[in-house]
Amino acid sequence: MSAQLIDGKARAAALRAEVAQGVAAFTAAHGRAPGLTVVLVGDDPASAVYVGSKGKATREAGMVSGEYRLPADTAEADLLALIAQLNADPAVDGILVQMPLPRHIDSDRVIAAIDPAKDVDGLHPVNTGLLVSGRKGLVPCTPSGCMLLITEAMGNIAGAEAVVIGRSILVGKPMAALLTNASATVTLAHSRTRDLAAHVARADIVVAAVGIPNMVQGDWIKPGACVIDVGINRIALPDGKSRLIGDVDFAAAASRAGWITPVPGGVGPMTIACLLANTLAAAHARA
Repeated sequence: MSAQLIDGKARAAALRAEVAQGVAAFTAAHGRAPGLTVVLVGDDPASAVYVGSKGKATREAGMVSGEYRLPADTAEADLLALIAQLNADPAVDGILVQMPLPRHIDSDRVIAAIDPAKDVDGLHPVNTGLLVSGRKGLVPCTPSGCMLLITEAMGNIAGAEAVVIGRSILVGKPMAALLTNASATVTLAHSRTRDLAAHVARADIVVAAVGIPNMVQGDWIKPGACVIDVGINRIALPDGKSRLIGDVDFAAAASRAGWITPVPGGVGPMTIACLLANTLAAAHARA
């Protein structure tokens, strides 16, 4: 295997240690610890696991962790009322509403109700606008983590060709904006893209975020490219067990790439670390 493995676990641990130091300094200066409150509506098992691990990481960093678990039939008005209450609470620096929400709740309306200064998921239209215009705001956690991994591997990426596969508001679009702000030349590819392989073959940086197992073929990868695999797909094995794989055919891509993230252990751990970093940044901005 020629590619250098990008260890997201180690990078995330370093970022979390850095955040913990920052939290200690903030607490000493302001007489209170930064606070992150997570709201979970319904009983989606994967979301419950995420919320649990976010709470644990928040406490480990020395922050105050708040949590609301609401039943699946919670009215949208009640959720909006809770958000208004958290917006007004001086002890809360970050508010995160766990997605996906039950169908009867309009997630756009919920995101728009969060105070942009407390929107640690970076999804509020104000933060999206700041990102696109290249100004300082709160940036979505997964793309933010990807960007740290890319720049740490490659250094300055000005002028590099980048392809982002997937145009979701959570990953693809903000990722394209971050790469553009770093002066890369960016192609945002998606399900309607013609000849995806040709776009990928030109790219010095490939970020795959589509949720289709092994969609990106190894022989598409330009030799020496940096491959960031955001996909987390659980596939069933013949013995009744399952395992996680990414959107990139890892073994084949690793024989050509210069750097590659594994799944699991690549981008995933960075997401929570960046959430903690966003919460500390939000606390500083508010203080």
